[in-house]
Amino acid sequence: MDSDKAPARRKTVYLANAYGFSAQQRATVLPELVAALESLGLEVWEPFERNNQTAGLAPGWAYHVGQADVRDVREADAIFAVVNGVPPDEGVMVELGIAIALGKPTFLFRDDFRRATDSERYPLNLMLFAGLPQDGWEDYYYTSIGEIASPEKMLARWAAGG
Repeated sequence: MDSDKAPARRKTVYLANAYGFSAQQRATVLPELVAALESLGLEVWEPFERNNQTAGLAPGWAYHVGQADVRDVREADAIFAVVNGVPPDEGVMVELGIAIALGKPTFLFRDDFRRATDSERYPLNLMLFAGLPQDGWEDYYYTSIGEIASPEKMLARWAAGG
């Protein structure tokens, strides 16, 4: 009986980002980015919301936040990493490295036009692309929020089960 089936679990994506450190970006850019990911039917795990990154009041808070972020990266189905900056945020880089080491589907977002590499092929340090295929890596790389829902790109295909 189909009516007895449990609803399909939504895929989860860990949104590695540094936007939460800025009140303005937390109020403007971050909600738009989360909404774009949710429009694909994904459950977004945004660390500033989930793990209270700016708590800073209780003793040991930093250790607990770091451990919660590592747990979330480990348990999420994929990572969507905002790699803006020259260099990109150190915490995002650690989270991305963990996801790559675990073999998680990896998606990169950079709307920062500056190049941060010596490579003629990649716009960033080549190690950030270690979780992407050699050919077609561009399908996993996003340069605008509007591009996130594109059916031509890999995130939409992955979210739909492809």
